[in-house]
Amino acid sequence: MSRPETPRPSTPAEAWSALRAGNERFITGAPQHPRQDVERRHELADHQKPLVAVFGCSDSRLAAEIIFDIGLGDAFVVRNAGQVASDSAIGSLEYAVGVLEVPLILVLGHDSCGAVRAAIDSQGDEAAPLPAHIQGLVDGIVPAVRKVWGSPDGPIDTAGIDAGFVGREHLRNTVGELLERSELISDAIAAGTLAVVGANYRLAEGRAETDIVVGRI
Repeated sequence: MSRPETPRPSTPAEAWSALRAGNERFITGAPQHPRQDVERRHELADHQKPLVAVFGCSDSRLAAEIIFDIGLGDAFVVRNAGQVASDSAIGSLEYAVGVLEVPLILVLGHDSCGAVRAAIDSQGDEAAPLPAHIQGLVDGIVPAVRKVWGSPDGPIDTAGIDAGFVGREHLRNTVGELLERSELISDAIAAGTLAVVGANYRLAEGRAETDIVVGRI
């Protein structure tokens, strides 16, 4: 006999509450590993209705299903290095909102991000050229570097800039870019059916700390 499940969160507030509860279980070392059994796998074979779309960094330490103690079919996950809002990432998130009807987009950054560090280093006086595709990702983070540094051009002191500040600024930029570039996402927020949360994940502690919220949660 399969165990009873709590109703799927259907509003932005319910979805964020469920994720926060799961993250707290993960932090305290008491995960439940829900919806990860054979029955769940069979249930999802011909459909999906995730409760959240997670747009996060590709870092190996940012496995959303583990961090938030959720299961199969719960998270529609989009990832690239540095969670840069590329066309493919935005298109994937629009699919999650428009077709899968997720009530929440979580943009998840983290401390000690290699992509953020690469963006900082790329603005140094003797920065080595990067491969083209890596440079394309780094370019999406450079505006945050420049804002934190306080100057739009010229070399920076790469050792004297706080990578944590850059990462948080980039997180906010990413959330803003999603709203600016996607009418579908901004319209869903205006209708109250979607919220976007930007959170920073602290690697050592395991906590996803809320940084910015757009919509009602």
